[in-house]
Amino acid sequence: MRQKASIFLLMLLIFSCNCDTTTTPQKKNKKVKKIEKIKINTPSLIILGTIQDAGSPHIGCKKKCCDSLFNRGNSNRTVVSLGIADPESKKTFLIEATPDIASQMKFLLKSIEQEDKKTPDGILLTHAHIGHYAGLMYLGKEAMNAKNAVVYAMPRMKIFLEENGPWSQLVKNKNILIKELHDQKKVKLTKNISIIPIVVPHRDEYSETVGYKIIGPFKKCLFIPDIDKWSKWNKSIIKEIKNVDYAFLDATFYSGKEINNRNIKEIPHPFIIESMALFKDLPLKEKNKIHFIHFNHTNPVLNNSNERKEVEKKGFKIAQQNDVIKL
Repeated sequence: MRQKASIFLLMLLIFSCNCDTTTTPQKKNKKVKKIEKIKINTPSLIILGTIQDAGSPHIGCKKKCCDSLFNRGNSNRTVVSLGIADPESKKTFLIEATPDIASQMKFLLKSIEQEDKKTPDGILLTHAHIGHYAGLMYLGKEAMNAKNAVVYAMPRMKIFLEENGPWSQLVKNKNILIKELHDQKKVKLTKNISIIPIVVPHRDEYSETVGYKIIGPFKKCLFIPDIDKWSKWNKSIIKEIKNVDYAFLDATFYSGKEINNRNIKEIPHPFIIESMALFKDLPLKEKNKIHFIHFNHTNPVLNNSNERKEVEKKGFKIAQQNDVIKL
């Protein structure tokens, strides 16, 4: 009897363990949104990332905002990037070469079933801060060893890449082919889509900084992931918003309170609270155009916080990875 009871208890224990291992992944999947592919049928903009240069979780971070992410990861927190997909011309373009370029490039190419291609038809850079161009390293001989991947860059950015290693090796080995852009000069990417680079004030240690106006057959989008302060720009951001259908704007920090270990004056960005104050008198229709993007890992709007609810209550939007905007 004792032997039978022992066998029964052993079987019960094994069965219980098996139940636990099958249910645990299901619980995790509910928490982590994972989209491996989308299908694009019309010229579109795809949000491929929304996070500030150093990512989330952030290197060296010991705060609560990163604890759980270090343990479980989060595929929906990649560095800020937009994809342009034109199924009619069967062409794609990547805005920014981020440290997450491998997954972002793959996702973009899949969107119009161009997986036979190794790279998009062009990569457009905004400036020389790590989250926006460091991904170019994966085009080199240590990784993809790309052949003349087209990179669009402003004059100072072009010179920086050509004259400084390891980027100069990409040029020398013809891994990349740089096409020069100029402030306010329209470039036709396809029959359906054009872009206009727009210089903005930022910490331009190695290159100038630009945003982009993306012009499709039906819609226009403004993309400014980095700027020091709106007041430093020689243009009116309010007028620029009125001239487009969507505006993806720098929202690195919600307020200065979230950074308590660095001098906030050394990393100037328009706080979300400052932008909302600037845009408070806009009609709701204009506010709905504004999608905040480029979030630092400390930014509370990344979570279901009171700050996020306040932003959305006032009519503004939070950019979401994998969202598709028809152009």
